[in-house]
Amino acid sequence: MSIVPSSAGATSAVMAEGPARSIDGVALAVVVVLFVLVGVLGFYAARWRGGGKEGLHTLDEWGLGGRKFGSWVTWFLLGGDLYTAYTFVAVPAAMWATGAVSGFFAVPYTIVLYPIVFLLMSRLWSVSHRHGFVTTADFVGGRYGSKPLSIAIALTGMVATMPYIALQLVGIKAVLTVLGVGSTDNPLLNDLPLVIAFVVLAAYTFTSGLRAPAMIAVVKDVLIYLAVIVAIIYLPAKFGGWGTIFDAAQTKLTALSPATGKPVGAIIPGAASYSAYWTLALGSALALFMYPHSVTGVLATKSRNTIRKNAALLPLYSLVLGFLALLGYVAIAAGTKPTELDGKTINPQLVVPQLFLDNFPSWFAGVALAAIAVGALVPAAIMSIAAANLFTRNIYRDVFRPDVTPRTEAKVSKIASLVVKFGALIFVITMDQSAAINLQLLGGIWILQTFPSIVAGLYTRWFHRWALLAGWAAGIIYGTVAAYNVVSPATKQHFGGSIAAIPGTDVQVYIAVVAFAINGMVAVLLTLVFHAMKLADGKDITRSSDYGANEDNPKVVKLSTELPQTPIA
Repeated sequence: MSIVPSSAGATSAVMAEGPARSIDGVALAVVVVLFVLVGVLGFYAARWRGGGKEGLHTLDEWGLGGRKFGSWVTWFLLGGDLYTAYTFVAVPAAMWATGAVSGFFAVPYTIVLYPIVFLLMSRLWSVSHRHGFVTTADFVGGRYGSKPLSIAIALTGMVATMPYIALQLVGIKAVLTVLGVGSTDNPLLNDLPLVIAFVVLAAYTFTSGLRAPAMIAVVKDVLIYLAVIVAIIYLPAKFGGWGTIFDAAQTKLTALSPATGKPVGAIIPGAASYSAYWTLALGSALALFMYPHSVTGVLATKSRNTIRKNAALLPLYSLVLGFLALLGYVAIAAGTKPTELDGKTINPQLVVPQLFLDNFPSWFAGVALAAIAVGALVPAAIMSIAAANLFTRNIYRDVFRPDVTPRTEAKVSKIASLVVKFGALIFVITMDQSAAINLQLLGGIWILQTFPSIVAGLYTRWFHRWALLAGWAAGIIYGTVAAYNVVSPATKQHFGGSIAAIPGTDVQVYIAVVAFAINGMVAVLLTLVFHAMKLADGKDITRSSDYGANEDNPKVVKLSTELPQTPIA
């Protein structure tokens, strides 16, 4: 879930007085035990629900879990996929640091999201079921008969997903830091636990594919629900009730920032922030299910009705997310000091882990911290699988090996998933955390530019393939330049946020929405021009009946050889 509109969540240069961290042995032991349990489940998942006579040697089996997950498994899988470790770290961190505009918008965004899922994703599931599509780029290539357009969609998905995986590591790193694991003097010792965690993740994902995060998601979600429900009942009573908590938040957020001379945030959005708030919510909702990992969770379901049921049930996670966001204000009232290992540098990302460690017995704090750590493993696994599927199907197969066998596809995808994960690991270890956040902000802008090609294609074939490609390019270019021009007032660095004025006005909005509007206008205008010029368009291999197909409708390849499954030129 893309939930941070600025780089304010990165480590702050503010220093606090305090000794270096010590290790909490009990909490660490609980985290280690639960992590080992999850690792065992990950490897066992290879035996779960079998892979038929082919085993886990096709993309359908390894990358989509056999396309047979039911309502409950899908509910846990999509919940674990969309509500990531970084979500549970960054939303309350944003509330603690700058207030509701940068934090609480995640709640209405996830509420707006599910009607979109109900309407769109069932159609994508149906056409993908009929034609064996594994990725959105597969669908775009089949719908528009355009290899350049499908490659553009694939590359956008891969590039947007990479920093997302890196941010899951940030969630694990926050847990390890609060537990006191690591060393400011020894970089190897500092990063070793993170390396071990991702080696385990890489191993069981390689072995079990999508079945591993599906099984682990059950454990992760139970732990998250337990921790948040207990915290939201116990902590407000401990700190004098919600009135006291909101008063403390109001005092902190209305204080003037030394860097800007303005209030550091707002407890609720003011009139000047309305446009930024609603465009962040709407743009993020439109973008989320364009991400490859979200689509992978959808295509792994056994029926279109499974998707619709989950669109009705998943808002329960939004309720928990709202409670979790308010823990940022609880941390203000509690006087939580989210310091790094040196005991001095303030890092807002540590607020929730530190809040639990300060105010609960060590064993329960360990359960809550384990929930965050495990919450990183589920989405990181799905994201790496989704990115690998895009590479295999839409780069390796479409560009280099059109005759590749299903077994070889699975092998290539497994290797690609390893490369993706270790690339993310190296990124987090060698680069500043703010770089991952900035790239993830860009990823949200970029992924929304795939919306016209994918969603319009689910309903109409009116758009011209070259017009859609030009619109995509225009949106990507504008969004990237506009984001670069946002300078952080605190660090003076570019890519300082994803909010900027609409060109020619003073109205502050989410950059991705403006880029999306430019994308759509270019696509519409050029489609009119190309149709008037009678410029040749690509071949559509889908039929109108494909978009309402149910699980009992056979795949097209079984009905006719008239509709080829080979890459579209």
